Amino acid sequence: MNSNTSFESNKFESFKKGDEAAFTYFYDKYFRRITSFNVQFIYDQQEAENLTQEAFINLWQNRENIESINGIQSFLYTYAKSKCLNIIRHNKVKDKFKNDLLNHTERELNIEVLNSIQFDTLELTELERIINESINDLPPKTREVFIKKRFENKKNAEIAEEMQVSLKAVEAHMTKALKILRTKLSDYLFLIFILIYNN
Repeated sequence: MNSNTSFESNKFESFKKGDEAAFTYFYDKYFRRITSFNVQFIYDQQEAENLTQEAFINLWQNRENIESINGIQSFLYTYAKSKCLNIIRHNKVKDKFKNDLLNHTERELNIEVLNSIQFDTLELTELERIINESINDLPPKTREVFIKKRFENKKNAEIAEEMQVSLKAVEAHMTKALKILRTKLSDYLFLIFILIYNN
């Protein structure tokens, strides 16, 4: 078990016990991802954020039923998916197109996409394993930049200062990392987009 995994495992155990600081850690980690997921289907940033807040409230209320770290994101995405479907089916989504037929077609497509997504905890665990293996295969400097950016939530300027490289170098490493991962994980692009690109 690496240090990052051990750290998150401890946070998860504290979260299960009702530690609000641990809850805040997962809130900060997943809030933007869940909101980005919602926006893709309901086209309203404020409504998407409200829905995400609601998902986290329900997560906190059901924390004792979450069995693993990946169960957190599985719970959040499944809740968000259900709410997005409900909003779409009740035609509460803001019209994206002026043409009613296009709006109807878009809604039907979004319902089909949402119905096809299953945020199964075991599948997410397997997907995370594949992602981690792919990240570990990145060139050392590129991997270090990617981890600092995506998992430690550091800004490019912070990374540049820590690694004593230029901002352009940091950006180049991130571009390289995403290009490599996008190629290696092409069979999982939609879920990869949700799990790491929306961070």
